[in-house]
Amino acid sequence: MAGVDRVDGGPRTAVVVGAGIVGLSTAWFLQERGVEVTVVDRTGVAAGASWGNAGWIAPGLAIPLNEPSVLRYGLRSLVNPAAPLHVPLTFDPGLWGFLTRFAANCRWPAWNRAVRANLSFNEECIEAFDVLTSNGVEAVTVDAPITAGFETAAQAGGLLRELRRMADQGQPVPHAELSAEELREHVPLASDALRAGVRVDEQRYIDPGAFVQALARAVVARGATIRLFEVGSVRPYSKGVTVHPRSGAADPVVADVAVVATGAWLSRLARSWGVRTPVRAGRGYSFTVPVEHPVPGPVYLPDVRVACTPYRDGLRVAGTMEFRDPDAPGVTARLDAIIASARPLLRGVRWGERSDVWVGPRPVTPDGRPVIGAVRAPNVYVAGGHGMWGLAHGPITGRMLAEQVTTGKQPTALREFDPLR
Repeated sequence: MAGVDRVDGGPRTAVVVGAGIVGLSTAWFLQERGVEVTVVDRTGVAAGASWGNAGWIAPGLAIPLNEPSVLRYGLRSLVNPAAPLHVPLTFDPGLWGFLTRFAANCRWPAWNRAVRANLSFNEECIEAFDVLTSNGVEAVTVDAPITAGFETAAQAGGLLRELRRMADQGQPVPHAELSAEELREHVPLASDALRAGVRVDEQRYIDPGAFVQALARAVVARGATIRLFEVGSVRPYSKGVTVHPRSGAADPVVADVAVVATGAWLSRLARSWGVRTPVRAGRGYSFTVPVEHPVPGPVYLPDVRVACTPYRDGLRVAGTMEFRDPDAPGVTARLDAIIASARPLLRGVRWGERSDVWVGPRPVTPDGRPVIGAVRAPNVYVAGGHGMWGLAHGPITGRMLAEQVTTGKQPTALREFDPLR
C-alpha cells in the first residue's frame, strides 16, 4: 500500500479472526502500517456484540464492572430471574469458576487497578474514532451528553460517588447535577417518577451496526478480503500461522501473524495459548421502540441498568447482564423485565411496538480488564474481554495492538491487559 508506515522486519500479512469493532479496527490500523489483511468471521460483519449495543462512546462512564456493590447486588439478584443482573442456576463448572474469580476481584484495590488500566484508553478512544472517520470510514459520530435519571437524589448520589472515585484514580469526568426541572429539559421522555439527574458531558454516540459496516467497507476498500467460515484452529509455526476452518468446506488462511478477536468466544481458542484469564458472555438485550417526544441524546437509568439511545427516529433500549452461553437463544422474559423496569420512568414510549429485538454476548473478564496482546503461541495475538465498553474501546484497541504486532514491542498502555497475566 502506498504512503503507509510499514515497519521494516514486521509482518507483511495478517489474518484477523472476528469481524466486530475490535477485529476490524485492528485490521484497519494494521493496514495503516502496511500489512495486508484477511478477515475471517463465522457469521459476518457486526454479527455479535458490535451490532445491538447502546452505541455509546462514553469514556466518562467506562466504569469497571467489578465494583464491590455489584457483588452485593448480584448475590441478591440470584433469586430474582427478572433482575438486571441474572445468573441462571445451572450446572456449569466453568461459569461458577468464573463467578468465583469475579467475586474475588470485587474489591476496591482490584477495581482501582482496572480504572487506572483504562485511563489511556479512555483518554484516546474518541480520537481513535476521529482517525477512522477522517480517513475513509464513512460514518457519523454524534457529540452529546449522556443524562442519567433517578427517582431520588440519594440514588443519584451513587453515580456521583462512582465519578468521584474515577477522578481519584486519575480520570476526572465532567458532569453536572440536575434538578427535576432541569432533567426534563434535557430528557423530554422523563416521567414524573424521575426527580434528579446527572449530566455526563463530552461523550458521543453512534449507530453501532452502521459504523461497523462502514468500517468493514473501508477495510475492504484498502484491499482486505473478508471470508466467512467458523475457525476450528489457529496453528502457529516458526514463520507464520495457518487458520483452519472447523469443517473442510473452506480453504485455510496462511499469514505471518494472526489476531484473534472473537469476543465472548475468545477463550475457546485462547485457553490453549496460556491465556488464563477467562472471557465469558455477559449477554445484553436491546430493541427499538417509537417515541412521542424528542430524544436529544442518550438516557441512562442506572438503578434499573437500562441505556437508551436515539436510533433511526426512535429509541434503542438496551439492558441486562445475563451470564448464559453465547450461542443460547434469547429469553423473552429478559426483554419483558427491561420494559417493566423502564416503563414507569419514561413517558411517550410505545413499548408494544418494539422492533429490532437483539441479544448479544458482551465479553467479560473476572478482573475488569480485557486481554490484549501476544500469547505463548508464536505469531498469535488476542484482543477481547472489554465487557460493556468494547464499542468505545474497539478503535483504540486496534491502534495499540497494531503497534505491538508490527514493532514487536508492547505499548505501555497494554501492559495491564497482558493476556498472560
